[in-house]
Amino acid sequence: MKGGQTKSEATSTDQRLKTRGRKKKTTTKDPNKPKRPPSAFFVFLDDFRREFNEANPNNKSVAAVGKAAGAKWKSMSEEEKAPYASKAESRKSEYLKSMQQYNMKLASGTNRGEDDESKSEVDEAGGSDEEEEDED
Repeated sequence: MKGGQTKSEATSTDQRLKTRGRKKKTTTKDPNKPKRPPSAFFVFLDDFRREFNEANPNNKSVAAVGKAAGAKWKSMSEEEKAPYASKAESRKSEYLKSMQQYNMKLASGTNRGEDDESKSEVDEAGGSDEEEEDED
């Protein structure tokens, strides 16, 4: 064994390494959940990308756009950032409203409606079989 380890010490190390690599179960994301709103910088970035791409049509680098936008954002005053901040706040308030609606739907149990549909399909299929038996 390496480094003067006994066989039992080597196996215990192997067992320890095996348990370390276990991954946690990840939960699946709900596709109906509203997406988080963009921050003021990302609202600014949408407008800046359009302007930058018109001024530099040959530039294909995403990093160059990001660096230029970051530099311009840092150089802007609070007054220049205000319109973007207000747009971000309005989007955030819309997001909060949609999240409240989403949470209410989860609390009321929207999945129950889907279960009822599947039960009715089974009942209908069973009902049609009985009708066919009566006709014979």
